[in-house]
This record gives sequence, C-alpha cells and structure tokens, in this order.
Amino acid sequence: MLEETLVADLVADLPSAVRLQRLVNTMRTHFGCSAVALLQLQQEQLKPVAVCGLASETLGRRFMVAHHPRLATILQSRQPVHFAPDSSLPDPYDGLVEVQQGQPLLVHDCMGISLYLEGQCWGVLTLDALQAGTFSRLTVLELQRFSLLVEAAVRVCQLETELRTVRFARANQVLDSGVYHSPADEIIGQSPQLLQLLSEVKVVASSDLPVLLLGETGVGKELFARYLHQQSNRNNKPLVYINCAALPESLAESELFGHVKGAFSGAQQERSGRFEAADGGTLFLDEVGELPLLVQAKMLRVLQNGEIQRLGSDKSRSVNVRIVAATNRDLAQQVAQGAFRADLYHRLSVYPVPIPPLRQRSSDIAMLAGHFLEQNRSRLGLRSIRLSQDAQLLLLHYHWPGNVRELEHVISRAAIKALSEGHNRSDILTIEPRYLDISPTAAVAGEQNMAAAEQVFSNTLATAKGLPLKQALQQFQRQHIEAAFKQSGGSWSKTARLLEIDSSNLHKLAEKLGVKALLKGQN
Repeated sequence: MLEETLVADLVADLPSAVRLQRLVNTMRTHFGCSAVALLQLQQEQLKPVAVCGLASETLGRRFMVAHHPRLATILQSRQPVHFAPDSSLPDPYDGLVEVQQGQPLLVHDCMGISLYLEGQCWGVLTLDALQAGTFSRLTVLELQRFSLLVEAAVRVCQLETELRTVRFARANQVLDSGVYHSPADEIIGQSPQLLQLLSEVKVVASSDLPVLLLGETGVGKELFARYLHQQSNRNNKPLVYINCAALPESLAESELFGHVKGAFSGAQQERSGRFEAADGGTLFLDEVGELPLLVQAKMLRVLQNGEIQRLGSDKSRSVNVRIVAATNRDLAQQVAQGAFRADLYHRLSVYPVPIPPLRQRSSDIAMLAGHFLEQNRSRLGLRSIRLSQDAQLLLLHYHWPGNVRELEHVISRAAIKALSEGHNRSDILTIEPRYLDISPTAAVAGEQNMAAAEQVFSNTLATAKGLPLKQALQQFQRQHIEAAFKQSGGSWSKTARLLEIDSSNLHKLAEKLGVKALLKGQN
C-alpha cells in the first residue's frame, strides 16, 4: 500500500511542498509512529522541509549536526539506523512531539536513514515514536526498501526547482555565479506576504535599478538587502554595508569616497572608501535618512556620473556600484521638511520595496520562534527547549512593534529566565507565558487601539476570574474582535486593519472562537 501511494505521488502533478508533505504523512500512517521529518543538509546543519506530528515551530529550527549526535550518526551511515529505547544519545525532537496538547513527551523509539542524490548526501528521513518497541528489525529493513522511493520524490522536487530556476534565468538573463550563500542569511517564513515579497525582490534583483527598502525597525531590512544581492548578477562581487546613522559628519565623506594622504589631520596614508570597495558589486546604505545634507549632495553627484573623488584629490575615479538603501523613516516627508534632498530621494527610490511588519505575516511567527528557540538551545547547551500552548498563543496575537528583532530578543530572554529558575539543562525546558514579558492585553492589541483593548480586558476580568489562562485569553479575544467588528461598521476587512492582523488569519480566528456564529445570531 505504501509503495503504491509513493509511486502514485511521484507521477502526480503536485507542488513540491505538497509532494513532500504527503510523503511524510504517508510514512507516518504506514509505520504507525508519532512523527516523521524530512531534513535537508545545508553545509553543517539540517533544515526541516516537511514534518508530520511535530510542533509547528519545528520548520523554523536549524539542527547543527555537531550538536545532535543521533542526526550525525544517521548521516554517517548508508544503512538505516535504529536507536534503542534506552539509548543515551539525546533525541533532537524531545519535547516537540505532542500527542496530548500542551504535554511535552520524550521520544522512546527512533530510526532514520540518510538520503543520497547522485552520490551526494542530500539529508535524512527520521521516524519517531513515543511508545517503545514501535520499530523492529523488520520495520528497519522496510525503511531501507522504501528509502529509494523517498529519494526519488526528493529528486523530483529538486528537478522541478532547477527547472523553475532555469526558466527564471532565461526570462531575466540572470547568470548563476555559483557563489555559496550562508544559511545565516536565510529569511525564515512561508506566509503569502513573505513569499510574494521574495518573488518581487528576486525579479528586481536581476536589474541594476536602485532599490529602497522601506520598513519598521526590526523587520530585517539588512537580510533582504543580502538576499537581493545574492539573487543579482553581481553576487560574485562585494556587498559593502555602511550604517549612515553611525557616520560622523566630519568623517562621512572620507568613509564613503576615501581620502589622500594629508587630506586632513590624521590622514597618514591614502585610503579608498566604501564606494571603491563595492566596485562591481552592491553598496548597502542602511538608515539612509540619517545622511547629513552636505554628504547627500556629494552622493548625488556619484549616482549621476558614476565617479568619485577621494577627499583632498582632484582626480576622478569611475565606479560601477548598485545602490540598495534602507530606512524606517518617511523620506517623502523628510523631503517636504527640507531634511532630505528631493533629487537624491528620487535617485534612491527608483524601485521602493515595502517590507511588511511581523504583525501582518503572523503565520510566520511559529517558524521564527522555532528558529530562535533552536539557536538558544545550542547557545545555552540545552537538551531541548519548546513553547507551551499558552505561550504560542501570546506570541501569535501580540502586535510586535519591534518586529522580528523583538521576537528574537523575547525568546532569548525567556530562555534565560526559564533556565535561571533552576531547570536542569538535561531536561526539556518549556517556555511558559510568564517568561515572555508579554501581557494578555498587549497580545491582541495594536498600538493604535491599545486603550480600547484595555477597556475590553477590564470588562472581561469580571467573568474570566478563575479560568485557565488559555480560556481567559480566548474570551478576551472573542470580546475584542466583536467590539472591533462593531466599531468597523460590520466590515471584516476594516476589522482586520483596525486589529492590525492578516484578514485570512482574522477570519480563521473568528471562526475558531465562535465570533462569526455569535454575530450572525445577533442580526
């Protein structure tokens, strides 16, 4: 039955993500285990690409092979590996497999196999069970037999990806430089908003147009600048970063354009600037709105003529630089106030790219949280670290004014707080809401409607006393959404904007909480 299903999926016209998800679902059903994961090897870490039976945050985790001896053992073998229930090696999924909601359970039985494509190790397939004795010698042999079909499914997905890349390259005349890009530059998430943004950036990357990245503090503008450079035909040349906010006006010209010996006090030798360092590549101007007006005028000349003059020199030097700028300011407003040159603004904003705040792509929060949890697990030397169900709810409905950076800091602080309470590093560390520094009020309210949220919250307290946190939070959400819906004149799209939440997520949440049925009954 399993073989027939896997073969049928091989020839079916399916998106790669769906194909791999069906694969792990089918394997879990056939082997009767608790969880199955397919992980791709990327340099020195394993990236989950499809999971079944594991917490949603798992997809955002990156498992360093050196820190996970079971995964390392599987990778080192060309045969299936079965770990005895009493194995002393820690399991990477301890605390991530859930049968009863909210209860972290230890994995008792585990097996896995390395996967190879064209003689090269691609990754691993792992199967885990909470009941000891789930896997036997026969199931291990069966896994080896089916591994060929698993490798075939992965190869089909790989070929589909390569075909899309070739088509894109032909359409946009993008050259593959073969440059390897670090997983540290990876942008985590699968929300429609993020995928659309990455697609847009990929297209504009193939041009040499100046790009202006717009977004609130903490959305990851530098990561997007790196992604744009990596996708461009300049990716085998330097990407040079400069923080305009940290440039003293007295040194800004020298830092950008260089100087000759004796150009100013302390100029002991000739030195090139950032524009020359980025020649042939990309210059990333972070916080460009902070540039002094005097420097703005000189930068405009460089963008117009493609030439720079080192400070103290009359000699012009040609540079070929692609400009990517970023700001969290409203530059158009700064132009109107005379704080930013209009001509430079128009030069920089040939192609503006707004980066959505985290609250507008809330479906990425679980993956991002998992990514940061795994980083802290490794950093703090923990066996396992996870979020409780209530903590997940708080993260999901908080409005994140500091965006991804704030989420990273919240997770890091929570891990340290939980550990400081005396938890053993060899245990499963569970992050509870009290460690997150996020109140239930803030968890569902945006900055603009915080006062209204507090009023709803105080009204809810009278009826929520004695309830578990999860039920109290759901009751608060229910009343808050109902109040916002009425305030928006019965429009769900306006309600979503008022609550600063994705419209599709609002509909799902309102359905889940019974708000839609309640409102329908009131009409």
